[in-house]
Amino acid sequence: MILSFQQVNFVSDPEWVGFANFSAIFHDPLFWTAWWNTVTFTGIALAFGYVVPFFLAVVVNEMRHFKGYFRVAVYLPVMLPPLVVVLLWQYFYDPGNGLFNTVLRGLHLPESQWTQSPRMAMLSLVLVSTWANMGTATIMYLAALQNIPGELYEAAEMEGANVWQRLWHVTIPHMRFILAVLLMLQIVATMQVFIEPFQLTGTTNPDTITVMVLIYRYAFTVNHDFGMAAAMSVLLFLVLGAFSVAYIRLVSREGMRA
Repeated sequence: MILSFQQVNFVSDPEWVGFANFSAIFHDPLFWTAWWNTVTFTGIALAFGYVVPFFLAVVVNEMRHFKGYFRVAVYLPVMLPPLVVVLLWQYFYDPGNGLFNTVLRGLHLPESQWTQSPRMAMLSLVLVSTWANMGTATIMYLAALQNIPGELYEAAEMEGANVWQRLWHVTIPHMRFILAVLLMLQIVATMQVFIEPFQLTGTTNPDTITVMVLIYRYAFTVNHDFGMAAAMSVLLFLVLGAFSVAYIRLVSREGMRA
């Protein structure tokens, strides 16, 4: 908070500049681009990283054999260092001899530039983030699924409910709390995405620059001003804080009604 009102480079003495840092970042052409990219990434990431782990957990929970093996397999990417995950996918995305384009060539399909393509870059980042992080959500969903009494499913089957009806009327209502918590946690986490765009597309690509990457630019590359970086960080904190408070109140209100 204090740094956001100062001009700081940790070489010379800090200078108090008031709201000048906030004014500077608001007039930066990349400011709104970074916020738009961050919101876009969050929206796409929720479609994959929130929904896919839930259905994956349902599938694993229904397995009769090798359930423990699949739990370990799903959680394995979470145990890898984030940089290792990104470097692995960097090889996958390599436009020359990367795994994905090699497969596409073998199938006689058009190749893609992946992270270099304005159309595919954001989706490519989301796939990396989803693969690396969905294990935690899947394990949490599995734990919640195993706490649902089996008698409820048996009663639903006796009433003639099919798989989707059991999912909608039994599974989801009993997992409302964990679904609500994970939704908030995933939004807060994806709004702070950094390592995927930083490593895969760099700090200058306007198609994938995010708020956290812009903070890095302010502090370490373009401006070398930790005051501007702190001002941007404060704005991100306020946005996520306001969202979290509003979301918790909404969920609490809905819970009281239920």
